[in-house]
Amino acid sequence: MPRYERVEEAIKKEVSTIIHDELKDPRVGFVTITRVKLSKDLRNAEIFYSVLGKEDAHKKTKLALDSALGFIRSLVAQRINMRFATELMFKEDRSTEYSVRIEEILNEIKKPSAEETKGKHKGDAQ
Repeated sequence: MPRYERVEEAIKKEVSTIIHDELKDPRVGFVTITRVKLSKDLRNAEIFYSVLGKEDAHKKTKLALDSALGFIRSLVAQRINMRFATELMFKEDRSTEYSVRIEEILNEIKKPSAEETKGKHKGDAQ
């Protein structure tokens, strides 16, 4: 595994721990760090997260994470032994919501309509 992949995993773990255990901002909703995309020179990291809840929870969480960025960055720099502190940027990952919506649509398509169900029962009686 290349070094930058190991650092990505370490950043993902640390940011997740910091958000869940040390960030006391009430605006932070139920956040999951889905992945980290680190530049090859290890200087910039995009942290992708998902939020459980309505649109309002998404907005509040984004504001809270952006305001806590310096705090999170300093703790990550302390805990991961590197020559410099990696610049962090939070990006919302809505792929989970998207896949759940697709699954709901597919289930609706598969579900037999009320007329089809009645037709099958009539045919069974004959």
